[in-house]
This record gives sequence, structure tokens and C-alpha cells, in this order.
Amino acid sequence: MKTVFRISTLLGVFLLLLGANLQAAKAPKKSKKDEVVTISTSQGDIKLILFDQTPLHKANFLKLAKSGFYTGTTFHRIIPNFMVQGGDANSKVDTDPTNDGMGQASEVTIPAEIRPALQHKFGAVAAARQGDFVNPTRASSSSQFYIVQNHNGTPHLNGQYTVFGQVLSGLDVVDKIAAQAKDERDRPTTDVKMTVTVEKVKKKKITELYGYKYE
Repeated sequence: MKTVFRISTLLGVFLLLLGANLQAAKAPKKSKKDEVVTISTSQGDIKLILFDQTPLHKANFLKLAKSGFYTGTTFHRIIPNFMVQGGDANSKVDTDPTNDGMGQASEVTIPAEIRPALQHKFGAVAAARQGDFVNPTRASSSSQFYIVQNHNGTPHLNGQYTVFGQVLSGLDVVDKIAAQAKDERDRPTTDVKMTVTVEKVKKKKITELYGYKYE
């Protein structure tokens, strides 16, 4: 009986260790690096970090940025003490300023990833979208985004739009863009074009440079 008990005990320990090893193998390793996005404009550079809590939006934005999609697009809508908006393909594919912000017919949307913890604070990066009356699921535009310029944030937008990133540096540049002369449609009278690049940086370095803390 003692031999049987000892074998059973050893077998149980073996199975526990095997299960723990399998579980560890399944768990994805957390990368020590993250991707910093730089939006370069005539007013200066804006650096962003994108949130892992919104994986669909993060992957989509990085894909577009790396492909060069955003290069040549403009910040086509600016409202001081509110936000600056850009990223529409129409702002670079033709010379008609009246369709900037309308998007293209072939565009797909991204499912909403609205997270209560991700708020519309100063420098928050969020996805533009069509209104609830045609878009009750609050799905996001495939490319258009806005940056909150109000220094007190825009809390009335919390829970309505997907916030998927935050400005690391260049908040003064966001202010400068918002202060540009504009027409009655809130479009800058002089194009504010952007070039967007992506760089992998160690998370430790990101924290050191910008004070951004990872959970």
C-alpha cells in the first residue's frame, strides 16, 4: 500500500508540474519594447504611445503608419479648446478641400474598444467615427483620429469614442495646430500636413524619457 501511495503521490506532483509548464508555455512573453509613433508637422513633432488595451486600434494605426498611408494627409479639422482631427485619405488624394473628413466609400470600420479606464484627457488620441444615428455600435473610422487639445480634457466624450493612445511629447505642438487660422468649416486655411513614422523603443527608455508608466 505504501508503494502505491508513493507512486500516486509522485504521479500527482508530476502532473502538477507538467500543467504548470504547459500553462507557462501558453502565456505570451511580454515584449520589453513598444512602438513610439512620431507625427511630424510644420508646427513640430508629436510623439504618441498606443494602448495595448485597444489591440485592434493599435494594430490598425501602426499598420497604416508603417505603410506610409498617413504621410501627406492633413489635420483637416481644428477646434481650439477642444481637439485637432486628421488622417483622412481625402486630404491627400485630391485637391477638393470640401470632402476632407468625409472618408472614402471603400473604408471599413473598426469595432469599438471603449474602455472606462481610458479617458479623454489632454493629449488623448481617439478614433473619429460616424454618429450614433447611423453607427449605433460606435465603430471607429479606419484611419481618422483626433487629439484632445483642451487642457482640462473633454470628459463629455468618455464612453462614446475609443481612446487608443496618448501624447508622450509635443502637447505644445497640438496647441499650435489648434491655433492656426481656419475657415467656417474648421479647416485650417493653410494645410497642416503630417508625416508619420514608427520606432521600436525599450519600455524602460520610454518611461525614462517621457514619464510614461506601464502597468
